[in-house]
Amino acid sequence: MASGLKDVIASIAQRGLIQTQEALLKTDKKNNSLYIGIPKETSFQEARIALTPLSVALLINNGHKVIIEAGAGDGANFSDKDYSEQGAQISYNKKDIWAADIIVKVAPPCLEEIELMHKGQTLISSLQFGMLKEPVLKALLEKKINGLCFEYLRDEGNVLSVVRAMGEIVGAASIFIAAEYLSSVHDGKGLMLGGFTGVPPTEIVILGAGTVGEYAARTALSLGAEVKVFDSSIFKLRRLQNNLGSRVFTSVMQPIVLEKAITTCDVVIGAIRSEHGRSPCVVTEETVSKMKPFSVVVDVSIDQGGCFETSRVTNHKDPVFIKYGVTHYGVPNIASRVPRTASYALTNIFAPILVDIGEMGGLMNMIWSKPGIREGLYCYRGHLTNKDLANLFNLPYKDLDLLVLSNQ
Repeated sequence: MASGLKDVIASIAQRGLIQTQEALLKTDKKNNSLYIGIPKETSFQEARIALTPLSVALLINNGHKVIIEAGAGDGANFSDKDYSEQGAQISYNKKDIWAADIIVKVAPPCLEEIELMHKGQTLISSLQFGMLKEPVLKALLEKKINGLCFEYLRDEGNVLSVVRAMGEIVGAASIFIAAEYLSSVHDGKGLMLGGFTGVPPTEIVILGAGTVGEYAARTALSLGAEVKVFDSSIFKLRRLQNNLGSRVFTSVMQPIVLEKAITTCDVVIGAIRSEHGRSPCVVTEETVSKMKPFSVVVDVSIDQGGCFETSRVTNHKDPVFIKYGVTHYGVPNIASRVPRTASYALTNIFAPILVDIGEMGGLMNMIWSKPGIREGLYCYRGHLTNKDLANLFNLPYKDLDLLVLSNQ
């Protein structure tokens, strides 16, 4: 009954917004132009940028204004000239960037950046729930920011679009990383990934059959490696088999089978994700101590605590450490290892959203027309509209439908 009432409320709220949209479409197109700011990322070793020069050109051609902080694209090898040639305004003044009506960035804003924001602004960025601090969230609410968290954005197929895109990149990159540290150039065993005539193939164990695990398996198979995939979900294992289009060894998380596979392989990729909280730690220190010397562990789940008991966070400048003769790679932001590719993947998602906001007459009109985008809205006009965040920090939660109906 409660669900039916919510559907009715949502329908009424949507009709109200549709009426507003029709009024906006009658106004001159110039009134619907957006002022978009792209600040330089300040998070440690974050080299990606939310919009590429060609996406900026698309927005400019649609009548929008884009201002970019000088040097914002350097990490992904996009120069200020690349952006200015497409019509973007380059500014050395942070205040100019953060004065824009819509801010688009990769990492969450810090408190110093939120200080530069003005009330009613729209922010599109990640939120990184696992590392989010309460003062940052409260500062966004006090400024009455309309916050869109891109980790929760879903496409027409109900897939988490940004999470999927980054997972594909990270999955493939994890195999290339393993290949590097198997080579003698990095003091590895001196193995090459893949199988060659008369030479046994490299054995790779992948923990997790999600997007990262799938693309790690896909890349490893293409290089000729022998792949074993473990997951606690039969559904995910079956889906992975179907998506790969070839048979690979799959198994549920049976401790004896898992330990035998890990202690005899050359590479283990940890790609187990948790919906809430810490990722499950499925590989004990004792098991790692039994692994072959010079084996490689790439713990992609390290941003959620890691799925190896021996894992710890590293960074791009000092990415590995040795324990029990096993090379551990624990960089949480693997996508920034290939920032240009990752930026192209991000811009393919963000640019159409920004175009839709302009064409539909505003953020709220757009999110009501696209439920998958609406799921990313975590705060609206000073109200917290994400139940998970409200529960995490014990803050008041407001239903978005009711807020729209009451015009708050």
